[in-house]
Amino acid sequence: MEAKAQLNQIRISPRKVGIVLDLIRNKPCDVAMAILKTTPKAASEPLQKLLKSAMANAENNHSMDVGKCYVSECYVGGGITIKRIRPKDHGRAHRILKRTSNIVLVIKESE
Repeated sequence: MEAKAQLNQIRISPRKVGIVLDLIRNKPCDVAMAILKTTPKAASEPLQKLLKSAMANAENNHSMDVGKCYVSECYVGGGITIKRIRPKDHGRAHRILKRTSNIVLVIKESE
């Protein structure tokens, strides 16, 4: 049995989110939450909310024991890219890419 939560179009680069996801992969949910609370990264706060949502889904929708759950899968993919222009010298314009992320977090109950 597994519970899933996803977060779409969050305004953080997928590379930055992936660093934090590597810290919590295959960890028990309570340990993963403690890691996210103490990690000084911008992606930590949205990932805390996502983990809470996945835990609530496990408890309410699938009748799983949250104390026995662990983060089985977590991955990030690129979302849409917002394109902006930065004025440069001699009338030129350079492109700025503001990247977004789609994050999926799956928790399972350990046997």
